[in-house]
Parts: sequence; structure tokens; C-alpha cells
Amino acid sequence: MEKIYDLKALSNKGQEVDFAQYEGKVLLIVNTASKCGFTPQYDGLEALYQKYKDQGLVIIGFPCDQFAHQEPGSDEEIAEFCRLNHGVTFPLMSKIEVNGPGESPVYTYLKSVAPTEEYKGLKAKATHTMLKGLSKSAQKDSDILWNFTKFLVSRDGTVVKRFPPTADPESFEKDIQEML
Repeated sequence: MEKIYDLKALSNKGQEVDFAQYEGKVLLIVNTASKCGFTPQYDGLEALYQKYKDQGLVIIGFPCDQFAHQEPGSDEEIAEFCRLNHGVTFPLMSKIEVNGPGESPVYTYLKSVAPTEEYKGLKAKATHTMLKGLSKSAQKDSDILWNFTKFLVSRDGTVVKRFPPTADPESFEKDIQEML
């Protein structure tokens, strides 16, 4: 079976990124957008990255424009927005699709090994229902419903958890600590 380390993606500068370089690291992979209600999560993601990068955490942002056209910019514009507004220093990839025939192989893999996320609490469950209704690209139960869905990958490449868009980065810091 394919592993996360067998995959490649394009950086936001158009260079091929071989995920084999992340072997032995804890990965947090997130589909992002600059004009989304969840965009402030960039701050929490960057805070986690700064706090744990020296211990082996790598956060990888995959900008995506599949949800209500909330990531319309070019790779360069997205990087500039993230740097200026949220101080983002973690790696950003080239804009991709996370669902459908044009989806990134990284997301095909992630969804196959972590097909669903857990929505805890009434507010989160209500948000899940709303997003399911809004998400035009989500056709299968395993599809990504919205921006800022997060996948946590352990040092051995096992996708351990999938967090919904409603999960603030601080809410799963303990999960990251346990893997480091």
C-alpha cells in the first residue's frame, strides 16, 4: 500500500516536493483558504509550528479554491497574504483541488486512510450539517467538506487523526505533543 512518503506535490514556487523528506517528522496537513471564516486558524497553525518545529512538527498548507471561491488568488498572492496577515512561515504548496477528478494525489491518499472526522458538540455537529449542504464538490462521505480540514500524521507515516474545519489548532495541541 502507498504511504504518505511515496507522494509528491508542487510547492507554491512550482518546485516538486518529495514527501520522503518528511519521514520521521510529525505532519499536519491542512487545506487552506484566505477568504474563509476559518482563515484566522492560520494564526494558531503558525503558533503550533513555531512551538514544535524544532521537535519535528511540519505543517503543510494546501490552498484550495473548491469551497465558495474562498481562495481566488495566485500562489504568489496567497503566500503574500499568509505572510503579511498571519506571519505564516510553514510550507505552502501550490493551489490544488481536494475533491473530484482533479484532486491532488495527496488528498486521495489522506481521505482513503482517514475517511471521516469527528464533530464534537452540538455547535460542531450543526456546522458539519451546514457545510455538508454548502459543499458542492463533496460527493463521497470521505470527501473534504470545507477549508481547514486537518490531517495529523505520525513520525512513521500513519495518518492518525482527521480534524474538522471547526477544530481550532489549539484544540489538538495535546495530540501533537503525544506524537513528538
